[in-house]
Amino acid sequence: MNNIRYKLLIMSGKGGVGKTTVSVNLAYSLAKKGFKTGLLDIDVHGPNVPKMLKLESEKLGGKGEKGIVPVQYNNLLKVVSMAFLLKKEDAVIWRGPMKHKLINQFVNDVEWGELDYLVVDFPPGTGDEAISISQLLKDITGSIIVSTPQQVSMIDAERAIGFSRKVDVPVVGIIENMAGELFGKGTMESFAKTKGVNYLGHLNLNREVVLSSDSGIPFVDNEDLDVTKSFKGITDKVIEFCKHNQSESED
Repeated sequence: MNNIRYKLLIMSGKGGVGKTTVSVNLAYSLAKKGFKTGLLDIDVHGPNVPKMLKLESEKLGGKGEKGIVPVQYNNLLKVVSMAFLLKKEDAVIWRGPMKHKLINQFVNDVEWGELDYLVVDFPPGTGDEAISISQLLKDITGSIIVSTPQQVSMIDAERAIGFSRKVDVPVVGIIENMAGELFGKGTMESFAKTKGVNYLGHLNLNREVVLSSDSGIPFVDNEDLDVTKSFKGITDKVIEFCKHNQSESED
């Protein structure tokens, strides 16, 4: 982990807000820009990263110096997920200690090599997995909070911010996902101001995003989508935060 420059946690207080969609597309966007990037899926009970990258048939290798070799996506992105260890129909029925042990292996026993960015896709909430990764990952650059515009999502986003602050992880900012007529728009921008955190931008509710996720192709591969243009702005803000964070730590 000492060879990883920036470590980003993608969080929310609740499920179904698009954390994995953001994680996959952020990691792939960074990789396409030429950054050496890894994507770690620590959702033990509902790992969906492989589905969104059409990697369901892949398995983790075991020939690296540390024991675990990540799966490669398009020779650009290193990916590790619990799903690579399971059959499609398998349910993981584990208590906290087993999850902590697995996450410890994913952090310390994976041949990540030198990376510019490691993007960590969290499960919903602030339970065992979140606690484990905050303890095991050193020098975390920051957390990115994903939320939909509804009031109930705002409550859970506030909890994710509170968790980050309690474990001394800087909040990179908030992304408002699924914005539009159905769920509303602009709620998270106002909320971010009240909480003193950056507003990274919004992603409109778009059927193409759903179709791309189901087909296993990151939507950022489609340059014509408005949501791709919006996401580029978000990615640029994340990169700028990381650079600023590093320069401050070096001063």
